[in-house]
Amino acid sequence: MTVRLHWFLPTGGDGRTLVDRHAYGPNGKAGRSTPGLRLPDIEYLAQIAKAAEQLGFEAVLTPTGTWCEDAWLITAALSQHTERLKFLVAFRPGLLSPTLAAQMAATYQRVTRGRLLLNVVTGGDSSEQRRFGDHLDHDRRYERTDEFLSIVRGVWRGEPYDFQGAHYQVDGGLTALPPDPVPEVFFGGSSQAAGPVAARHADVYLTWGEPPAQVKEKIDWIRSLAEREGRDVRFGVRLHTISRDSSAEAWATANRLLDDLDADTIAAAQAALGRSESVGQRRMLELHGGSRDQLEIHPNLWAGVGLVRGGAGTALVGSHAEVADLIEEYHALGIEHFVLSGYPHLEEAYWFGEGVIPELAARGLLDRTATGGSGGGAPLLVAGGR
Repeated sequence: MTVRLHWFLPTGGDGRTLVDRHAYGPNGKAGRSTPGLRLPDIEYLAQIAKAAEQLGFEAVLTPTGTWCEDAWLITAALSQHTERLKFLVAFRPGLLSPTLAAQMAATYQRVTRGRLLLNVVTGGDSSEQRRFGDHLDHDRRYERTDEFLSIVRGVWRGEPYDFQGAHYQVDGGLTALPPDPVPEVFFGGSSQAAGPVAARHADVYLTWGEPPAQVKEKIDWIRSLAEREGRDVRFGVRLHTISRDSSAEAWATANRLLDDLDADTIAAAQAALGRSESVGQRRMLELHGGSRDQLEIHPNLWAGVGLVRGGAGTALVGSHAEVADLIEEYHALGIEHFVLSGYPHLEEAYWFGEGVIPELAARGLLDRTATGGSGGGAPLLVAGGR
């Protein structure tokens, strides 16, 4: 098992700070003055996508929500600016017919010559779901995702498919031209409602970057559930990264990001994040408790991002060799896919690509034939958060 590397597309905006970059005014201008703000226009996102492809990342993850650009449309445009890079397109199963989603995925595969990955986000925040008109509670959203994925796989068989469930009733569902290759399924979720869905549908289970011991507990949990279903599951982790030529430089960069955060900003962010129903989000908050003290929660694993950002709240911080060491530690647990990001995303892609990727290659952890989108199936990523 080798390491599979992916980057992130900041379709809600980017910058040199962790402070919220997603509040825009009526004319697309920043809602407040944030130093270094970069709006998510197609030219800037194309720079990141091209950099990721050139540096050797296999794919880029796109988020979903009211705070970012639509993932289907923006990545379809970016596919015309790249040649091999795959796109992890995020969408929410409660807002789209599963038969239509299957058809869209098949079309996307043909248009991009097999470069689609689908990020099916169940959703852990009821307030965000209600903005889209979805009023199901947390556990019922996972029940719906279970049915959704059953239908998607059913209609990809290329023959009429019937389904009768609590959330969907489909008569003769069909994708006349199934996707080729048929996407694999990635799934993320830390709740008891999420586990059985992962066991039934996931090819790869994706977790946020908790310390290795906690990640191992999740791996053991999902693996045992999958075994009861007679299935095997592979694993991935979602992390930020700050990698530099020296450890001191990396930690100085992390500390500079903290300099932008005052106590009121952190308190407001923690209050908002604490209202989320997501068990994974709660586990992220518990790593630091809203305090700046002891943010290095494991050697070279830093929880500072989670003070103000939702979703993935931890970062790999250190020299290129130290970051590679921690990746190797996760890999030894069974983690194969690493979905990475950093602020700003263009510069951090180069720091990682030119510093850590050669380290991983020297250790024999990279399969260069799989990098850049050549070979293998295009995964369907099922995950929550960013």
